[in-house]
Amino acid sequence: MISKATIDIVFETARVEEVIGDFVQLKRAGSNWKGLSPFSEERSPSFMVSPAKGIWKDFSSGKGGNSVAFLMEHSHFTYPEAIRYLAKKYNIEIEETEQTDQEKAITDVRESMYLVSEFAKTYFHNTLLNSEEGKAIGYSYFKERGFTNETIKKFSLGYSPEAWDAFTKEAIGKGYKLEFLESTGLTIPRDDRPFDRFKGRVMFPIESMSGRVLGFGGRILTNDKKAAKYLNSPESEIYHKSKVLYGIFQAKQSIAKLNNCYLVVGYTDVIQFRQCGIEFVVSSSGTALTPDQIRLINRLTKNITVLFDGDAAGLRASIRGIDLILEEGMNVKVCTFPDGEDPDSFAKKTSYDDLVLYLENNAKDFIQFKASLLMNEAKNDPIKKADLIRDMVVSISKIPDRIQREIYIQECSRIMDISEQVLVSTLAQLVQKDVVEVGKKQKQEQKAFEVVKNENPVDAEKVDILYRLERKIIEILLLYGNKNEEFEDTFLKTNTEGEIETVVEKREYKVYQRIYLSLQEDEVELANPLFRDIFNDLINYYHQNETFSLEQYLMHLQVEFAQEVTDILMEDERVVLHNWEGQNIFPKSKNDTISQDVSETILTLRWYLVGKIIEELKSSLSSEAGSDNTEPLSMVMDYNILVHSFSKKLGRVMSRY
Repeated sequence: MISKATIDIVFETARVEEVIGDFVQLKRAGSNWKGLSPFSEERSPSFMVSPAKGIWKDFSSGKGGNSVAFLMEHSHFTYPEAIRYLAKKYNIEIEETEQTDQEKAITDVRESMYLVSEFAKTYFHNTLLNSEEGKAIGYSYFKERGFTNETIKKFSLGYSPEAWDAFTKEAIGKGYKLEFLESTGLTIPRDDRPFDRFKGRVMFPIESMSGRVLGFGGRILTNDKKAAKYLNSPESEIYHKSKVLYGIFQAKQSIAKLNNCYLVVGYTDVIQFRQCGIEFVVSSSGTALTPDQIRLINRLTKNITVLFDGDAAGLRASIRGIDLILEEGMNVKVCTFPDGEDPDSFAKKTSYDDLVLYLENNAKDFIQFKASLLMNEAKNDPIKKADLIRDMVVSISKIPDRIQREIYIQECSRIMDISEQVLVSTLAQLVQKDVVEVGKKQKQEQKAFEVVKNENPVDAEKVDILYRLERKIIEILLLYGNKNEEFEDTFLKTNTEGEIETVVEKREYKVYQRIYLSLQEDEVELANPLFRDIFNDLINYYHQNETFSLEQYLMHLQVEFAQEVTDILMEDERVVLHNWEGQNIFPKSKNDTISQDVSETILTLRWYLVGKIIEELKSSLSSEAGSDNTEPLSMVMDYNILVHSFSKKLGRVMSRY
């Protein structure tokens, strides 16, 4: 585990504009930096970086945070991976906290396996490019497939020599232990002589989302019928075939940015598409799709387009994976290629524009695809058609969203030429609900879409005043909470003549103290749950730390607060106009009006809350003859006097109307 001291050094050293500048082209905008969002397609830059505060904000997507948050959002690192990335970037030595002997042993084993796998990737790649055997067999094979040198390098494609133990001997000679060569599956143990698992195969390194080598896929180049065409690393401590997608490391940014993912079967399908210019593509590595693989895509996008070979025999088996995708609440489209073609061969002979056009025109919604595929099989056979319809409803039942299920039922009814009610009944049976109950719910959902005229329309408030005021309080605490300011306090005192009079005194408070005491005095807590939690967190931080550093506070900010806090801090940065002084315009600095800003915010909040009390009292008045409304009317008058005093202090008339 990375020590807290190391994490603190990383946060102190990392410059948010430098970290983000590695991924986004930034241009200076006054004291900030600006660029195009890496999370959405946009023409006008709305992505802002504030070096002074150490944060960024993407106004197009609403995302924001510090440098670590950016790496987690953009590169989909885990928190430790992001810290390690930054430590490496700034040459910071990582200090690990004390672990138990068992924890150390597990960590050491996993790390050793990663190191062996990384060495293997480098060895196979160098063998492909530099050895006579590698160039003659492996390199020529990839060139025959149409792969460029850039592509070979990008995917670290390699070759394992035909000799029985070429790799094993080289690895042991470099100091790597045989036990880790065997545990990763690179070497097959044998008492007399361990040998290479992948001998005589071209190699495809399989990487995690963060780019660590987990295992390998190897393709044989001979016509040996006894040997498997493709061979994968066995299951190990670091490699779980069902939890890995080939190409996810190279594709993750494009998938997240374009909000779509093409899913193919083979390694070469991914590589060929990538070389063609389509980057958001991954492969299930020749195996049936698993829930873990789907969840991996779900971290990046809700949309999957499954690309199938033109082979009709394989299609029927492949569509089973669609149900799993639907079960995860994702949107599925399916695209097939002409007979005899697969994504690799089709992309190889098709230009980028034509390929994009083909995929757009031929990507069908899953229900249309499944219906068209299976209807051909059923033809005029009523029994087969009944089985087909049941199969369709099974797929629809996997969808968690009820509205989506309803829409698909309607579509299925249209395509299959069968009544909606029959499908609804079948669906109800599948989800183990009573037919009648489901029918009632269906009717209720339909009514929800009917237009209902409001007999007593009331104009909604255009602005949520309470939300704005509470957000303003959080902003003041973040920016000026630790500053000392003079505030006016009003007291009632007895003068020398024994008369009670109002006395105004100026006293110095820290801003956070003034706000905290004011809310305590009024016995008020913030209504918005998120603002309330942030407020309490900030007040606790101020109470526990003599000096307040925004940068330090942001370093240890809770994840659930990060987005809102960043949004608040960056809102002002977006609208600020720079270099006014150069135009001989000298606006008053916000630092000059802090006490006024605090007082006005608190008074306005009081006005709003008192106004709500007045409204509640008015609504409680009885219109019945003989009713005594004296007390509530008296309270309304008292509260109106209070509102008048707020108006006087603020220097403007306050009204809710």
